[in-house]
Amino acid sequence: MNRLEGIITQIQKVESIMLIDVDVDGHGFSALLIESTIHPKWLQIGNSVDVVFKETEVTLAKNISGQISLRNRMKCNVLSVKRGELLSTILLQFQHYTITSAITTRSVDYLQITVGDELVALVKANEISLMKIR
Repeated sequence: MNRLEGIITQIQKVESIMLIDVDVDGHGFSALLIESTIHPKWLQIGNSVDVVFKETEVTLAKNISGQISLRNRMKCNVLSVKRGELLSTILLQFQHYTITSAITTRSVDYLQITVGDELVALVKANEISLMKIR
């Protein structure tokens, strides 16, 4: 599980949907919480939270250009590539965080991912969870 620490900067709520913006060391992330009937007290602007997302939810792009609806983007450098028969694990450096992406080995080959490459890691807002920091 990938985990980044940030501070809540904005909360928008319409009925049972919440869009929460979090600043992680100057980099913005958005989390979309669907069917959220309660609003926990810890989920407040200015509070510190962990931004959490699964390795399998991290999409990788190389030489990305143009507009895209995904706002959760991280410029990363490849630290290692662990190839599997079907699935490969890519270890990435994002700012001072190490994150992991699990993608198909076919995709690794298609993108020709190697150590040292600069990639953009993408995560949809509905795939991000927020956790209270203890």
